[in-house]
Amino acid sequence: MCGVAGIVSATDRPVARDDLALMASALRHRGPDGEGIWLNGSGRVGLAHRRLAIIDTTSRGAQPMFSSDQRFVITLNGEIYNFLELRCELEVLGTRFNSNTDTEVILEGWRHWGESVLERLNGMWAFALHDTISGETFLARDRFGVKPLFYTTAAGHLAFASEMRALTALSWLAPKPNERAIEQLLFDPFSIEGTEETLHESVRSLPAGYCATYANSKLAIRRWWNTSLHLPDVPKSDIAQQEKFRELFLDSVRLRMRSDVSIGTCLSGGFDSSAIVGAISHIAHTSASHQREAADWRSAFIASFPGSEYDETDQALLAARFAQAHPYSIEIRRTGALEDIDSVLEDTDGVAAGLATAPWCIYRKLRSVGTVVSLDGHGADELMGGYFQGGQRAGHAIRNFASGALSHWPALGPAMRCAQRLRLRRAGLDFLRRRLPTAPTGVPAPPANDRLPSRWGNLNRRLYHMFHCTVLPTILRNFDRMSMAHGVESRAPFLDWRLVTYTMALPDAAKQSAQYTKLIARHALTGLLPDEIRLNARKVGFNSPMPVWMNGALGDWALAALRRPHDAFQACVRTEQLTKRVRDLNRAQAWTWERTIRLWPYVNMNWYLNNTRVGS
Repeated sequence: MCGVAGIVSATDRPVARDDLALMASALRHRGPDGEGIWLNGSGRVGLAHRRLAIIDTTSRGAQPMFSSDQRFVITLNGEIYNFLELRCELEVLGTRFNSNTDTEVILEGWRHWGESVLERLNGMWAFALHDTISGETFLARDRFGVKPLFYTTAAGHLAFASEMRALTALSWLAPKPNERAIEQLLFDPFSIEGTEETLHESVRSLPAGYCATYANSKLAIRRWWNTSLHLPDVPKSDIAQQEKFRELFLDSVRLRMRSDVSIGTCLSGGFDSSAIVGAISHIAHTSASHQREAADWRSAFIASFPGSEYDETDQALLAARFAQAHPYSIEIRRTGALEDIDSVLEDTDGVAAGLATAPWCIYRKLRSVGTVVSLDGHGADELMGGYFQGGQRAGHAIRNFASGALSHWPALGPAMRCAQRLRLRRAGLDFLRRRLPTAPTGVPAPPANDRLPSRWGNLNRRLYHMFHCTVLPTILRNFDRMSMAHGVESRAPFLDWRLVTYTMALPDAAKQSAQYTKLIARHALTGLLPDEIRLNARKVGFNSPMPVWMNGALGDWALAALRRPHDAFQACVRTEQLTKRVRDLNRAQAWTWERTIRLWPYVNMNWYLNNTRVGS
């Protein structure tokens, strides 16, 4: 796991080494173990890398890295979990390796298989690979967008980086807020991350499952992965379905235990993270083969919210004891809203629906005790359904129905967005200047138009959209930034592409009953976690206690921040009405989850524009 950056000049002017160093410096937190910069002979192509050493921690793993024939050079952010299996295939073909890294496996795989190597990779990645003979530069992002990659073609260059702030650090990239993206994000805080849009007019995000080739001063972008085209046949019986799910899940965890440094788990006390720490323990104690698996795996990191309804410390400790893991408790205090707030906001590298202090503090703790890899539960909710909270079963059914209707009849989209905006305005949660009843349309995520199986029910259709277009891409962005802010790699076993395609192919009935969501996993993973957690239908979530904080010091901070509105913010937002609404909620201490999720992005957006080069 690392930070990558690069510049390819489309003019006769060479790339400035200082610009590469500047971008690498902006990504230092992602890779504290080393820096590498490479320029080709003409000086028109430059790659940069910040290293987080996890697989082959020796100097042989340094990047940018060349293939054995010196033709290809790569800068990689990510992990290829099946690199040992691919290495064996390549050795049969005559390849001799210089290192024990997964990076070299991509390089040598590219030599033999070309672009089709992507389909063989099981992992998470964003990389740039330059062909020194053809002069082409190739960019690629993993199937589900676990690892980020941003780019710009401004000023006669292709420039790319793992985070937008590395690009906006460049003096020749003129700051210009993207008002369309600002509007869309404030209307729906989960609607931007799955698209190519960013908050900077000239910066784009390479979408998940996409690749691009830069040649002859032109960037050709194409989609290399479409989940709907890779759905396997599934067993007919419930028992066989569960056995296959368990097999795939355990193998996913096993592959993600491969590490030359210690690994741990962020343990919330819910089903997902408890299943993972239980699976790690099961594999460590029962597996006959431990190929490059970390010997040190027993650390579990728990966010504690003392005296709060959001605290699940008891459940997390139960899961840790069950897995024979050593628990580290990180206390998130009711009065801790303003601690490190500017650092958390800066590390978000964008705008979120909440203040991600809890995961930021968790990953800081991991780094402080020397654990730099964490196996986490991202993706399970969007793959199999979230949790039924008290009184929400009816709302769950309504959302499934609406998503199913939109999947069948996309023309309903504008009407649904307008209806949503009217609802938000009546609830005092919409402060966009755009006149009613219109709503921002933005640019949809590419999978929004995928052709889904006709046999799918409303739940599957909704989950596919959440997984690829809205909720999961946003969650992955948040956890990538919060973990990498401290040089920690977060791995997600529920996002193994084999497990994802298999689970998506299962019928609605395998995932949800009248009592439970995640039905297939609750049955399949029996014995890997305590039944008190496996059969618990309630879940709080791995979140900071935002309503509590907004009813205290954070609400006052938000009000003060809104008194300095940025010009681009004012162009999109009715700032006086918003400020009054925040003041009234503070006085009444009336902040709820819905009010916080809808109004915090306004506060975060104004801070972002006032404190980054995007808005300067």
